[in-house]
Amino acid sequence: MAGFRALPSVDQLLGALPALVEDHGRLAVTQAARARLDAARAAIRDGADGGVEAARLPHLLAADLAGLAATRLRPILNLTGTVLHTNLGRAILADQAIAAANAAMAAPLALEYDLATGGRGQRDDHLRGLLCELTGAEDATIVNNNAAAVLIALNSFGLGRDSIVSRGELIEIGGSFRIPDIMARAGTHLVEVGTTNRTHPRDYTDAISDRTGLILKVHTSNYRIEGFTAEVAAPDLAALSRQAGVLMMNDLGAGSLVDLSRWGLRREPTVAEAVTEGADLITFSGDKLLGGPQAGFILGRRDLIAQINRNPMKRALRLDKIRIAALEATLRLYRDPDRLDQRLPVLRMLARPLVDIAAQATRLAPQVAALLPDHRVAVTDCASQIGSGALPTDTIPSAGLRINGDGGDAPDRLAAHLRGLERPVIGHIHAGALILDLRCLGADADLLGALAR
Repeated sequence: MAGFRALPSVDQLLGALPALVEDHGRLAVTQAARARLDAARAAIRDGADGGVEAARLPHLLAADLAGLAATRLRPILNLTGTVLHTNLGRAILADQAIAAANAAMAAPLALEYDLATGGRGQRDDHLRGLLCELTGAEDATIVNNNAAAVLIALNSFGLGRDSIVSRGELIEIGGSFRIPDIMARAGTHLVEVGTTNRTHPRDYTDAISDRTGLILKVHTSNYRIEGFTAEVAAPDLAALSRQAGVLMMNDLGAGSLVDLSRWGLRREPTVAEAVTEGADLITFSGDKLLGGPQAGFILGRRDLIAQINRNPMKRALRLDKIRIAALEATLRLYRDPDRLDQRLPVLRMLARPLVDIAAQATRLAPQVAALLPDHRVAVTDCASQIGSGALPTDTIPSAGLRINGDGGDAPDRLAAHLRGLERPVIGHIHAGALILDLRCLGADADLLGALAR
């Protein structure tokens, strides 16, 4: 039985594997080779054959380096039934947005350069005009997400002053984003008014003082309070604020530029409606219902937007050229609302007819069953949801595959197996089975290819 002498040196191993050195670099291969040789020596000390260990080294080393080179940001198939899944990256971008982002990465561009004058420009100018055109707002500015939009607006106008919010709107959206905590970080003093389920105009007027910086209305996008409830509508709150001489800010959360009821969904307040209702400032997200990359928009009066842009936080929260390019391309799609559901992936998935999804499930069921011989696969009804806090109590009829196996832990074992595929397939477990909701699935081959590998 061969011993330690059967093992090659690091230099010999590198010399025998030039392709690995070319692909991964000499330093990375050297480090991986040393680790593998140490493991081989330990195995020989425990009685393994040195010749066998030496023969395994090239294959093990190649696998190690491939694993180190693989990104953890792997494309997956979102079959959870949640279209805008926060943990899975929210909105899929339109082809036009992807092309624009690629172009922005590939060459210098006039990000903050005015081609007409040769002087310095403003990066927000690439989006400002489109946002004002699509919403009717007087002015707009952009930061890196809606939490940042709320933070910088509160800091700009509420620092050292009171900000009034209804108790029923003190939301938490996850990831430690709580309105009271954001207000504290912004340096404004929270004044709660009303009760959890009922807030009236007098609650706001009684709370207004010479310390008041603004009144904040928050769209409760990720929950509903039903029953004996009352809230002050945005137009009424805007009028109340104007009469009192204080600012009114409306945080729409997800924010939609179009009326979703056109595609059979329950309507959410649109940004243009919020502008018409008279709020001084409006904030909303870019990567939720709008269907673009992560961003936060602030719309409102020109003088207020100018003050936000002078806030030192603005530079820390600004967008890079890639997201600006993708957002510009996404916003341009809204100029053609008649084709929006064909060109914007988020809306295409939400508006996808049930008959199409059910037909896909019927086609796929026997083929998936053939790839999972130890499981039972059947077509099932599903209830998809928008996700990311939009229409939290509403579901959309959908269809999918219900997969059962033997043993109580079969769904968990199958879910773990599908997560480990080269292209992970993510579903959800319900009533003792793994459910693959097909609303967000493109071609049949995407799922079949992932399972076959």
